[in-house]
Amino acid sequence: MSDAPYPTLRAANLARQAEWDTDGQITLSYRGNELAGEVGEACNLIKKLERERMGIAGSRASVAELAEELADVIICADLIAMQLGILLASPASLETGAYDFPAKSGREARNAAFSASVRTLAVLRREAFGVARA
Repeated sequence: MSDAPYPTLRAANLARQAEWDTDGQITLSYRGNELAGEVGEACNLIKKLERERMGIAGSRASVAELAEELADVIICADLIAMQLGILLASPASLETGAYDFPAKSGREARNAAFSASVRTLAVLRREAFGVARA
């Protein structure tokens, strides 16, 4: 296993960053706000899932929607780590070969990073809770 966390996610984030921030203007503050926004979106979906569980009237959400938002959280966290030169801890049980994809740029890189993140979340969820991604 590589020393890098989720190596294909990092590769996709590097490619995306090279295209989207060519002059290096994205700050740590911007990244922090980006992460906070994604965490807020995930929390809103958790609230909706709980609302449904408790039988309270209101809008609903699915676990699949939450998985997508959590993938965005992982992407944003890796972008912050990348900016600071931090290698995040990688779960030892993940096999990196399952997440390999060629380096891409722009939207393709974000989509590839998202796909890798969703697959990673599915593996983590199965390991933690013994269930498959909804």
